[in-house]
Amino acid sequence: MTTCVIFNPVAARRRARAKLEGLRRFLGAEVDFRATERPGHGEELALEAAQAGFATVAAAVGDGTLHEVANGLLRANRPEVTFGVIPLGSANDYAFSLGQEEEPGAAAFADTRRVDVGWVQAATGKDRYFVNTLGLGFSGLVSVESRRIVWLQGLPLYGLAFLRTLCFHFASPRMTVAFDGQARSAPTLSLTIAIGPREGGFVVARDAVIDDGLFDYLHAGKLARWELLRYMPRLATGGELPRDHPQIWMGRCREVDLDSEAPLTVHLDGEFFALAEQSIRKLKVRIYPGRLKVQNWKIPSSAGQAFKGRKDNSQKR
Repeated sequence: MTTCVIFNPVAARRRARAKLEGLRRFLGAEVDFRATERPGHGEELALEAAQAGFATVAAAVGDGTLHEVANGLLRANRPEVTFGVIPLGSANDYAFSLGQEEEPGAAAFADTRRVDVGWVQAATGKDRYFVNTLGLGFSGLVSVESRRIVWLQGLPLYGLAFLRTLCFHFASPRMTVAFDGQARSAPTLSLTIAIGPREGGFVVARDAVIDDGLFDYLHAGKLARWELLRYMPRLATGGELPRDHPQIWMGRCREVDLDSEAPLTVHLDGEFFALAEQSIRKLKVRIYPGRLKVQNWKIPSSAGQAFKGRKDNSQKR
């Protein structure tokens, strides 16, 4: 047995059972399935699987548990292990970054590729990897609000969380942010440091490429509420933000160093790295080009014999 599939039984608010059952039906005899039981368990299972010698460790999960599995693999320090991605969550931003969109009736194993990984460390010494986005300020608080909404998923979920944050958590503390050593000190509403283009269903870095060795960043200064509302549809549809706005800065970099006058709320791939009560104010962020070997699995909700044949063919290569 060479493949381990880690799955979250409550991914997509329990709406992914059909896809999971199809996956079990056609891979069950050949694959070791391991269910997560608690927050952080995905990281433990991935670390154990990598250390046990599995050649492929796949995550049939949402972005949050996918983040855990990726961290487990990266901390195992076995770069030859392949990370399989099977999206079952609310936003599935990482699958989007890999070019995986819903294709009814389609099933395939995409070619493997090496992709970039981000790493963040707080002044306290706490550190963690991320594979898609780091968001702080308004962006981090949208993640907080999204946890309180249980009846939606995908873009509607994060759209409502966006509006709630706009109403109840609108602040722009001063931050000094250095991109590759070039510092800017300004009131900051939000900052996203991206490897992939999408965050919570919103396209915040439309030109981001996950294997170019660079972060794409979106730094929003002291914007008005009406301006955020104006730009929200563009973010939802992948439209372009104005590059001449005096309070919106975009660019690419390899390193970010940040110092905030107020405690930070930070998410990594939708999972919390810092909450305000933890009083984290300083971060350093670095990119590791090609650190993770990824295989993009496209599994339809109703898996059939065609999927089995495609899998057999992929393993013969």
